[in-house]
Amino acid sequence: MSVIETHPSIDDAYPTRKSGEAALLYRQDPVVYGSPGDGPLDAEALRGYDANGYLTAGRLIEPDEVERCLAELRRMASDPAVLADERTVTERGTDEVRSVFEVHRISEVFAELVRDERIAGRARQILGSDVYVHQSRVNYKPGFTGRDFYWHSDFETWHAEDGMPRMRAVSVSIALTANFVHNGGLMIMPGSHRTFVACVGETPEDHYRRSLKSQEIGTPDPGSLSILADRHGIELFTGPPGSATLFDCNCMHGSNGNITPFPRSNVFVVFNSVENACEEPFSAPSPRPPFIAARDFTPVR
Repeated sequence: MSVIETHPSIDDAYPTRKSGEAALLYRQDPVVYGSPGDGPLDAEALRGYDANGYLTAGRLIEPDEVERCLAELRRMASDPAVLADERTVTERGTDEVRSVFEVHRISEVFAELVRDERIAGRARQILGSDVYVHQSRVNYKPGFTGRDFYWHSDFETWHAEDGMPRMRAVSVSIALTANFVHNGGLMIMPGSHRTFVACVGETPEDHYRRSLKSQEIGTPDPGSLSILADRHGIELFTGPPGSATLFDCNCMHGSNGNITPFPRSNVFVVFNSVENACEEPFSAPSPRPPFIAARDFTPVR
């Protein structure tokens, strides 16, 4: 199967899951919308984010805040109401918690974190506007049994299944445990955010029920991944609890499973520009539920 680089149509800037052949499409949107005077990031940090699609913070939140978040993780993992909630996703084949979605609505601890200017302020600066929370979740990835997250661009899913029109969203991943090279840390192909991988396969009804455990539809083909990896390489992120990675919605990223004794837990928040609010899905029968893809576009204050 050939993979070609081409320009998208006018009607849908990033067509995906509409053809039997994969394609690499040029990015049509800016990466950084704000300027150094708009927030805490200086010109060098913004230039790095524009070039690579990500930036890191060695200590975004303090140790006492990390401990508070970890205590909340433990509370949620043992709360029968949380475990029975549809927002809680378990690992395939086990009862181990994989992710809990919409944590900024379930927990005031995480609600405070999302509103914090150290986090939301960076998102506003990068996106050049007020922002709202498109998605929030905690990923547990426990020791020994934590499964992988296969290579993907979040924007491909958000565009196809949630109706996000353009690439104007940023993800913030905050480490709550140490991220080592061996416990399933985040991997990104730096510079991949400038190429959109159009995927093959139609989106089935209620696809989210399966994809949250293990995604197949909407994942890039080996040929496209090989081209991007050869072109950009792969960066693996490590860091202590409280460190963070901010990355563009179209970065090609993933993580390996965790067969070590060391858990790798993080809180993950997606900020979307209020000027980029989701519409009808571009390649799915219906939108995903609001706990996965918000339909409340109220700015974060």
